[in-house]
Amino acid sequence: MRKMGKYLPPIAFAILSALSITGCGKDETEAVEKELVVLCGSSFPNPMDELCSQFTKETGIKFATTVAGSESHLPIIKTAHKGDIFVTHDPYLDYVRDANYLSDYVHVGYVSPVLAVQPGNPKEIGSIQDLTRPGITVALSNPEFSTCGEMVFALLEKKGIKEAVIKNVENRLLKGHPELCNLLKTKTVDAIITWNGVAHTFRDSVEVVPTPYEYEEERRVHVMGLNYSKNPDLLRKFMEFTKSKGKAVFAKYGYVK
Repeated sequence: MRKMGKYLPPIAFAILSALSITGCGKDETEAVEKELVVLCGSSFPNPMDELCSQFTKETGIKFATTVAGSESHLPIIKTAHKGDIFVTHDPYLDYVRDANYLSDYVHVGYVSPVLAVQPGNPKEIGSIQDLTRPGITVALSNPEFSTCGEMVFALLEKKGIKEAVIKNVENRLLKGHPELCNLLKTKTVDAIITWNGVAHTFRDSVEVVPTPYEYEEERRVHVMGLNYSKNPDLLRKFMEFTKSKGKAVFAKYGYVK
């Protein structure tokens, strides 16, 4: 994913507007002060929902969560200083640290691209090389918006099969991982490459093909505390909780090597 500057994409304005709404009454202000605001990357709402629910059950502290692409959250952090917690994958930890907004972080798991097919693998797809076969319909993440897409395109280029695979992709370069899995679920395509955790979420309707990890880099998932938080004590408690519980929760949802 490319490093973002001060440009705010349209969705970022919507997020900023939602996060800027505050009440005027004393009771409402006190309620807001007992909340932590989570800026959650679109691949991680399920494990974060569980982690936050566990924390709320133990402490009574509640959360307000906004789910969007990490490229939309980053400008909100850098220009508007909204949110207490940012949940996403590499390289965004570096971006937040370089901008001097990082107070703490917990490495909770990994994202990795996985090859997924329709249940039962009717086209007998066994490797990424098989995505070049004539008649195989493929959908991939758009590398202009997706770290996964960047990784996949780099591997296709390295293997010398990029053009052949793109021929089978046609116009099915998508931004969101759930959209990729929905194409398999509806049997619109034969194969996709998506994040491991997203494929796990759709495990009843997609099948992951076991393949060697051939990508040059590992991508870690982080829960980050933001140092401009107006609730530093609450944030500190949650980060300590995440250090003890986070890896197990994210592993449960498939974010493992």
